[in-house]
Amino acid sequence: MRPWPVRLLKLVAWMLALVGVLFIGLTIAYWAPDRPVSELTARWAPPPSQFVAVDGMQVHLRDEGPRDDPQPLLLLHGTSASLHTWEGWVGVLRKHHRVITVDLPGYGLTGPNPEGDYSQARNTRFVIDLLDSLKVDRAVIAGNSFGGQVALDVALAHPDRVEKLILVDALGYPRNSISMPIGFRIAGIPGLNRWMEYVLPRGLVESSVRNVYGDPSRVTSALVDRYFDLSTREGNRGALPKRFAFLPTEQSARRIATITQPTLILWGGQDRLIPPDNAERFHRDIAGSQLVLFPSLGHVPQEEDPVATVAAVEAFLR
Repeated sequence: MRPWPVRLLKLVAWMLALVGVLFIGLTIAYWAPDRPVSELTARWAPPPSQFVAVDGMQVHLRDEGPRDDPQPLLLLHGTSASLHTWEGWVGVLRKHHRVITVDLPGYGLTGPNPEGDYSQARNTRFVIDLLDSLKVDRAVIAGNSFGGQVALDVALAHPDRVEKLILVDALGYPRNSISMPIGFRIAGIPGLNRWMEYVLPRGLVESSVRNVYGDPSRVTSALVDRYFDLSTREGNRGALPKRFAFLPTEQSARRIATITQPTLILWGGQDRLIPPDNAERFHRDIAGSQLVLFPSLGHVPQEEDPVATVAAVEAFLR
């Protein structure tokens, strides 16, 4: 009978070989390298999409509605999303308002920041430079999730540029998630996140999107296609872990109580990524703010039920 250590070494070697074979198999099965923006524009940037030079990037945006609107809106999407998340709102709001939607640096068709800087200070500067390029002196800024964090920082750093604030399941306090999409979890694991720059199972994207919906049955194949395609835009997956280095802290959250702009807080009651207790905290911290809770919706209520959520926005703007 062989000594136990020899048998153990053989077992370990066999297991490592099996893991290697599995790793190679998964890589082959789900190979999804980065795609140049030119391959994606036909489907995801039809009119009225345009690309505007801002801060060394060709920024994908849409600028719709009457240009003489004294109260234009700028809508900022969340992590791994794009301007398309606001399409339901835009279809209603553009009838009476100038509405600007944009793919933020590191997301959508805009792609990565050439400096590799995803700090909140850099994102704030990007928004101001964008408004300057569009000749917008003052805007109503709405932000969902990460976009809400950007909207907050713009309102704090440049209060003269923000007429009103709309926070939609916004990131502003240290994250206390009940459940996190698997794609976000992988993005935070060194080594594995680098592998995911070349490998991306469509099922992983679908699982992540379903995770942030209050009613996962509303997640359609076309919706998953959009998230999947735009995730593979060249540079986006590499940017995601860098973005996660700049999450809010209790120290940064203290500034929220200094916000003076009229503020509307919209929240999905089924949000497990940024639970509704964050909405209550925003409501307490921002004097005079309005809070509207949608009990059946999740983390992206503007996408899951645009009709109900935009009605609250229209009332706020009036």
